[in-house]
Amino acid sequence: MQGVRIQQEMSLFEKLNILSDAAKYDVACTSSGTDRRGDGKGIGNCKAAGICHSFSADGRCISLLKILFTNECIFDCKYCINRASNDVKRASFTPDEVCRLTIEFYRRNYIEGLFLSSGVLKSPDYTMQLIYETLWKLRQEYHFQGYIHVKAIPGASQELIQMTGFLADRMSVNLELPTAESLRKLAPHKSRKNILGPMRLVQNKREENKQEIAVYKHAPRFVPAGQSTQMIIGATPESDYQIIHVAESLYQKFQLKRVFYSAFIHVNEDASLPARTDEGPPLLREHRLYQADWLLRYYHFSASELLSEKQPNFNVLLDPKCDWAIRHLEWFPVEVNRADYQVLLRVPGIGYTSARRIVKARKFGSLNFEDLRKMGVVLKRALYFITCKGRMMYPIKMEQDYILRNILDPREKLPGGLGEMGYRQLSLFDDVNFREVKAE
Repeated sequence: MQGVRIQQEMSLFEKLNILSDAAKYDVACTSSGTDRRGDGKGIGNCKAAGICHSFSADGRCISLLKILFTNECIFDCKYCINRASNDVKRASFTPDEVCRLTIEFYRRNYIEGLFLSSGVLKSPDYTMQLIYETLWKLRQEYHFQGYIHVKAIPGASQELIQMTGFLADRMSVNLELPTAESLRKLAPHKSRKNILGPMRLVQNKREENKQEIAVYKHAPRFVPAGQSTQMIIGATPESDYQIIHVAESLYQKFQLKRVFYSAFIHVNEDASLPARTDEGPPLLREHRLYQADWLLRYYHFSASELLSEKQPNFNVLLDPKCDWAIRHLEWFPVEVNRADYQVLLRVPGIGYTSARRIVKARKFGSLNFEDLRKMGVVLKRALYFITCKGRMMYPIKMEQDYILRNILDPREKLPGGLGEMGYRQLSLFDDVNFREVKAE
């Protein structure tokens, strides 16, 4: 009897290793990027998958158990490690196994919640039914009241998605790729309709639920933390201009909480994918997109202000806000003692928190540069774009090249091949060698 129990424990441990490692490519939550590996003699291991980090409504960083329900999949997406045609070790949890892992990890104070995604086993409905059963058992039988982020399976029935939404805190449907054309090319078994359908369902049901809660205080809450999605960046040749427009449209039309950007990782060999290079995933490009996404959500920028068809990609040298400011010097310098809140948000080095502090503080007197420093303004960037009491901090030439040369940190490691320091837009796709497909 004891031998059977040990075998079951090992089997569950093996599943955990396989399915936590398979979940690492899903970035729809914040996670640390360190790769420190334990040597077996000390405590802890940052290399092992399984735990990720997210943020609660009050700003606390919380740890989540991050796993796939199964890495078996009926689809054959060309970019995915778990695609049907890949010869990888497969595993699947049962609902009780996921519940047991979540509760045991929680009791040991390893986690505060669960992030559950999945491959598509047999059919979307079959997989969604298993996920629903897992969440129902976790909430009703194990009485788990922690945070749960779950993936909705595209193509599953509306009824299953709705039932699951009443048990989860956040739900997400991965857009996968920025355009329908790219989806047809790399994931022909999936369709934009099957992806956007659940998004619209979650949006509409959340609106209905808000009205129900207003009338019935104790009505069950439907996806109270909202919904999010993920796009893979660099697997197909869309420009940053196209990607940021898609993100803006998702925020406006579907009221998403977050759009996550995942730099393409070369895990499969396929003629439809970019050629393998020594440069690795386009992490700098992913970083610039996250910065631009922040500007869309918190700084009242529009996608058309940040990029255009003539300038389709972000500058590798500067963050998008600073790049915009240098290209629009007609807005500057801004007098901080008179400019309104919306104008202050456009100044590099002034965040939305420091902008609010400026607006409040200047009611009681004029501000100087030392006051701004105490409020959290990053003066090494802002000094080129602001005045205090009509004066700049130092004599500044309002010229693009001059400001660019001075604002760049000489200690910063720039991408290889950037010998020129002149101000010009550089294409990130210059560094991506896409395979040439010969006409048949």
